[in-house]
Amino acid sequence: MGRILFDTATSINGWIADEAGSLDWLFAVENGDTPDEELFPSGATVLVEGSSTYEWLLAEQDILAHPEKWREFHGEKTTFVFTSRSLPVPEGADIRFVSGSVADILPEIRRVAGDGDIWVVGGGDLAGQFLDADALDEIALSVAPVALTGGAALFPRRVEADRLRLVSATAVGQFARLVYTVRGTAPQNDPTEPR
Repeated sequence: MGRILFDTATSINGWIADEAGSLDWLFAVENGDTPDEELFPSGATVLVEGSSTYEWLLAEQDILAHPEKWREFHGEKTTFVFTSRSLPVPEGADIRFVSGSVADILPEIRRVAGDGDIWVVGGGDLAGQFLDADALDEIALSVAPVALTGGAALFPRRVEADRLRLVSATAVGQFARLVYTVRGTAPQNDPTEPR
């Protein structure tokens, strides 16, 4: 079984989108619009998005009119979108709309992912729901040298230090790349090891 990863870019003060829901601040950073390939989870066979992230991607790249742009980011990977609404699907994309709790949908996501990783693309609240379900294995952040005054929070819940263990901190261009393993809430034999 693969890992479940939340991998995203954030401002230095913890916002993943500004008040208008825009990522223009991110794209203005040197190489912010063309991140290094090494930053993408290479073992991910399934992507998971919230409806706001999904709709932003469709609108930003005019993907419904240019469905080939979907494959530039998503490839041929199955994408699960958590939503309670009916949303459009780009031609040729393998989109699976789901609603309900992460815990209820997770068995199906894992089945489709097989032995591959699951990449929670966004947003922060959805990643938090995976954490709440004790189903998040890693958080990888590309921290941009930008401070925002508000918007969509990186992780809109309290997470104590005993849940996260820093694995690496590196510079990738203008970004600080921070990778944490996530510890589960269930009792463990060795409290120094990630779950």
